Amino acid sequence: MPKLAAIGELLIDFSPAGTSKNGNTLFERNPGGAPANVAVQAARLGIESAFLGKVGADDFGRFLKNTLDTCGVDTRGLVLDPHENTTLAFVQLNEQGDRSFSFYRNPGADTQLRSEEINEDVFSGCDLLHYGSLLFTTEPGRSTVYTLLERAKKMGKILSYDPNWREPLWKDRETGLREMRAGVAYANILKLSEEELPLLTGETDLARGLSALHAMGPAVIALTRGAQGCLVSCREGTAACPTYDTPVIDTTGCGDSFFGAFLSQILLSGFEISSLTLKDLSAFADYANASGSVCGTAKGAIPALPDDAAIRACMAQTSKLHI
Repeated sequence: MPKLAAIGELLIDFSPAGTSKNGNTLFERNPGGAPANVAVQAARLGIESAFLGKVGADDFGRFLKNTLDTCGVDTRGLVLDPHENTTLAFVQLNEQGDRSFSFYRNPGADTQLRSEEINEDVFSGCDLLHYGSLLFTTEPGRSTVYTLLERAKKMGKILSYDPNWREPLWKDRETGLREMRAGVAYANILKLSEEELPLLTGETDLARGLSALHAMGPAVIALTRGAQGCLVSCREGTAACPTYDTPVIDTTGCGDSFFGAFLSQILLSGFEISSLTLKDLSAFADYANASGSVCGTAKGAIPALPDDAAIRACMAQTSKLHI
């Protein structure tokens, strides 16, 4: 049985891959989707992982299922929908390797997951359920996730959440922010970017923002800050963890790599969430920073997710980036 199950979007990232002889941009088909990335990263680090979601019964969907199978992720909970297409995202990269997205998702097979399609063996057997906010955008996916979160909470499962704000996917900003915030209350572990902090809390001050998030429910918070590394926070307080100075090519999936590695360390430790100390979390975050740093040295999301050997090599051979 999987220890970690992720529910949400599994999609195609079309990543820039040079130019044609006519000078037109070429795109490479890469597997992606934040919850799926987290599941794959955890699997690469020795955590039995599964994915719950839906793709189209098209060439893209079959490619994605095969990718997860090849990566060792349990796909018994992946549904292939004959009526809706697999969601596509075209990735644009700036000179620093930072990415932006154009989505083709109307509504997209991932949003059409229904409660009755959830694989009960996968859900009931997992210790940790990971989710994002993008299934909250449309029914029936929204109701499916909320139903599952309620059940998981009653069953005592660990819940981890990455809001993963993507404004173009919401019908309006107000609805998106409301739904994204609603997901926080279920989470035991929350990962967010520095840019998402004021969206969730209205606070730009890091200390006040983290305090507000803890008051909403999460016991453990990891706030990623790009080149400045991350902050980890729990009942003991907050600690800053610098990241590693690797050459960045493509930041797609770096946050998911970070969170998959962070969650893997929590699960491998065997500790209860309530007993994790700031020292524990700082060690887990250091490992996760290395994972995200290695991910950024290659293009694509899932193809760039590192294994333990690559992460350990980064930690041993790469200097910290102090900004």
